[in-house]
Amino acid sequence: MTGDGEAGGRNDDITAVIANFNYGRYLLEAVTSLREQAGGAPRVVVVDDGSTEPESHAALTRLEKEGVEVRRQANRGVCAARNAGLAGLRTPYWLVLDADDRLAAGALDAMRSVLERDERVAYAFGFMRFFGDRSGVVRFPEYDPYRLLHRHTIGLTALARRSVLDATGGYDASFPHYEDWELWINALAHGHEGRRADVVTLEYRRHGATKFAGDRGNYRAAWRALRRKHADLYARRDEIARRSAMGVSGRAVYRWFWGPRPMPAAIEAALHRVLWRPAGSDD
Repeated sequence: MTGDGEAGGRNDDITAVIANFNYGRYLLEAVTSLREQAGGAPRVVVVDDGSTEPESHAALTRLEKEGVEVRRQANRGVCAARNAGLAGLRTPYWLVLDADDRLAAGALDAMRSVLERDERVAYAFGFMRFFGDRSGVVRFPEYDPYRLLHRHTIGLTALARRSVLDATGGYDASFPHYEDWELWINALAHGHEGRRADVVTLEYRRHGATKFAGDRGNYRAAWRALRRKHADLYARRDEIARRSAMGVSGRAVYRWFWGPRPMPAAIEAALHRVLWRPAGSDD
């Protein structure tokens, strides 16, 4: 099977971009999760962001021999790597996947079904399951534009129409944290909204000092940057609130708690250790 998917497969209209930096020990597993999707593999593009470890070089060489498209660049960060993979996009749909994560079985079918049912939906996302050092499922709420203004409720991996990329220009490298949240906020600013698929679509590996933890510790700075960049959108907050399914009290919680986010990151991390069980622990 090549990086362009199975001949005649229904997923050959999707480009899946994997950004890799020194995650060679996980990279093949991420690619396999795409190749084994029902309906065949999407077009897979792996962008190596200046890896220095032998494991990454070996994995990249193996993938190239198997026909997967590999693009290499000097280390410029995950946003630049994803944008490099999306450059020259030829398919109507796309998604990104981190090299240490996996796309859940059946994820493409589930998200595609959401998009095919309603042409007004610009992207589809699902729930996220932790594996590795922690286990548990993050059940993101239904898409709500007002929620999205104040809390990251989408996650990294969603199946998006090409129009989202055309409107936003991709990932903004000035956001080293929560760059995926900024993308969905940017999409909203351009009139593109999402919808949830009620299944797990992303399997997120928890291990060591992940980006998940680093982003959480830089929430306030990212929140301020979001409001500065998208000041016109946040100025329309009352208009967006009228389209929200939340009541007045629910919107107040999101605006005054999730915006300023008064809970220190260290306390939140301790709470997460309670919520998300160590792998292999009893239910």
